[in-house]
Amino acid sequence: MSKTRSIFEEVGDETPAATPRPSTPPPARPRHARRAIAVWLTVLFALVMVMVAVGGLTRLTDSGLSITEWKPVTGALPPMDDAAWTVEFDKYKATPQAETLNPEMTLAEFKEIYWWEWGHRQLGRVIGLVWALGFLWFLVRRQIPPGWTGRLLLLGVLGGAQGAIGWWMVTSGLTGAMTSVASYRLAIHLGIAFLILGMLAWYILALNRTESELLQARRQRSPAMMGWGSALIAVAFVQVILGALVAGIDAGRNFPEWPLMAGQVVPPGMLELQPVWRNFLENPALTQFTHRGVGYLLLILALVAWLRARGSALVSIRKAFAGPVHMGLLQVALGVATVLTAAQPHVAITHQVGAILLFALIVRARFMALYPAPQRIARK
Repeated sequence: MSKTRSIFEEVGDETPAATPRPSTPPPARPRHARRAIAVWLTVLFALVMVMVAVGGLTRLTDSGLSITEWKPVTGALPPMDDAAWTVEFDKYKATPQAETLNPEMTLAEFKEIYWWEWGHRQLGRVIGLVWALGFLWFLVRRQIPPGWTGRLLLLGVLGGAQGAIGWWMVTSGLTGAMTSVASYRLAIHLGIAFLILGMLAWYILALNRTESELLQARRQRSPAMMGWGSALIAVAFVQVILGALVAGIDAGRNFPEWPLMAGQVVPPGMLELQPVWRNFLENPALTQFTHRGVGYLLLILALVAWLRARGSALVSIRKAFAGPVHMGLLQVALGVATVLTAAQPHVAITHQVGAILLFALIVRARFMALYPAPQRIARK
């Protein structure tokens, strides 16, 4: 039965009903959570960069075919005694590479190439573990920003696919007449690695700012420079693929001179293989000539983009497009050094790491064209 209200009673004196509250309030997603994820992705970027370098050294030392089986879990353990080493060595001796190129190889020499490939695969496992632990940590703590779960999960999917593609690449050299992996499979393997690196670089840049900051920055975006950034990314990616084709057939050691090749601007025999399409994958003259030409094209495009960016009133855009020019000049110099030294391992790997840094700087330039950094005073 309801209580009778007095006509002198103030309405405000009534005790308001308690507002129901959720038993478990949704956790906040502060700025520091975005930056923590960015740090995790930065660690992954560094690990993938090391992975690419180790993979390059594995290729240069002809170590990639030393492990003839793919065991994602049990393969983490290397041979533990002499009997196990003998078993692994016998498996390798049955490959075309061992029969053709290394028929006199000793067990001690086999161990040297085995450790390179084992280290490469082990590093892949470490990267997968770092991704999985980080992803689960932020997921369980509900710190992943809205819309980012799928993006971070995609990184793991691509990483897992890399393992399968790596094995697909290795199998091309375990049977038949080939003494190394197929160059086009190597190119696909390296191309996906750079795709992952590009995604990581973009995500790191985005997560270091809040959503509101990105929305504000987008209002000042430069569509023209975004177009130049996209063009640079496309040409740089093609150049990476061409570099993998050159490495896959050791074309970098065939013409150790610059700026000419075999004393000519256009080297002889560029289309001697039949059918013609094979020359783009297997002909050292054509693959190295194309790699050099696209390298010059990329540098020219970077210079033109930088000159266009100088007309921007935003300092961040001007500086961002200066980075690829400086790194591009250094990368061309490293490419020339690689050619003149007939692809000595330490020079070739420095060139490969330079390609990663150049690609990351190009991705950053396009990001800045889309999301310029805040600027209080416009350029006069």
